[in-house]
Amino acid sequence: MNASGLSTARLGRLREVLAGHVARGEVPGLVALVARRGEAHVAAIGTTEAEGGGGPMRGDAIFRIASVSKPVTAAAAMILVEECRLRLDDPVDELLPELADREVLRRPDGPLDDTVPAHRPITLRDLLTFRMGIGAVLAPPGTYPIQRAMDEAGLTPGPEAVPVGPDEWLARLGDLPLVHQPGEKWMYHTGSDVLGVLTARATGRPLAEFLKERLFEPLGMADTGFHLPAGKLDRLPAAYRPDPGTGRLVRIDDPSRTRWARPPAFPSAGGGLVSTADDLLAFCAMLLNKGRYGGERILSRPSVEVMTTDQLTEEQKAENAVFFGGNSGWGFGVNVVTRRDELAAVPGRFGWNGGSGTSAYIDPAEGLIGILLTQRALTAPTPPALFRDFWTCAYQAIDD
Repeated sequence: MNASGLSTARLGRLREVLAGHVARGEVPGLVALVARRGEAHVAAIGTTEAEGGGGPMRGDAIFRIASVSKPVTAAAAMILVEECRLRLDDPVDELLPELADREVLRRPDGPLDDTVPAHRPITLRDLLTFRMGIGAVLAPPGTYPIQRAMDEAGLTPGPEAVPVGPDEWLARLGDLPLVHQPGEKWMYHTGSDVLGVLTARATGRPLAEFLKERLFEPLGMADTGFHLPAGKLDRLPAAYRPDPGTGRLVRIDDPSRTRWARPPAFPSAGGGLVSTADDLLAFCAMLLNKGRYGGERILSRPSVEVMTTDQLTEEQKAENAVFFGGNSGWGFGVNVVTRRDELAAVPGRFGWNGGSGTSAYIDPAEGLIGILLTQRALTAPTPPALFRDFWTCAYQAIDD
């Protein structure tokens, strides 16, 4: 057993299980990290490309982390809450006038002009908890008029880059009715992107600058951002998605012509960051340590505690069982486990997965951090077998 309380032999089992997923062609490569009590165990397995090119996967590979960006965004917002530049229950209307005086659909599947006035304004709390009234609609694409309108406006949550800047994006969002009353229902994703615009306007600075100064530089996250300089592009693996019919991996982003080689028009706070296992470890360690990293305090303990407390009603969670599985809920930008029904389901454990094939969770009870970075896009909200096996193996390695 290591000083971390993790079994060396069982960590070897984790590597063997993950290597099996790579050998079967499910992913070209991956970086996995398990940390406990100040010790980090890292496995870089496979290659950076699926077609036989590229080279061995590197431990310092830079991945598109997709929705693992969401906890970072929430932490940035809580910095502003602590400084009283934002308040959880204040309307966002003053900084986001595009979202003032909302109209709300009478029913989610109704025509866009069949609306009623919103009962109240949207608040910062609504954005953090994804209860602002609009987001991913869980129905086949194009089923409802609001889905078609979001598609046409470029507002549908997904992996594609937003081609317009934050002001235009928010103006387009403001032209649409809400699907539900503010605070009423949980709808995935869009709240984080709005939160990024709000943070930039509250600080009077581009979101990337604020994140760099207040989070990335203090935490030593030198490889995290919304784009990569030319000198780091060789560390970005190719990205893939499985073909729906054959399961064969199809390349969707090539490092030689990746959009992450330049600053995006819209820095997506909900899914636009790239990062490494080491950088994410620093961020997760800060949250595990209740806001402190090294000698610096990034957030207060109460801020981390409210971020990582389930904020949803039982009805809101039941309506989104595909995300919460009956044993978890949502805090501020993070999934929070509420019931123990499997190895990794420890109450209080928090974090999130990214649709590009990434996962990062923190378990305060066990003092454990787990990070899994792959380049295969997810095809459903339910984690794939690779993710489930990673977390099973991380927890079975605990030996105290």
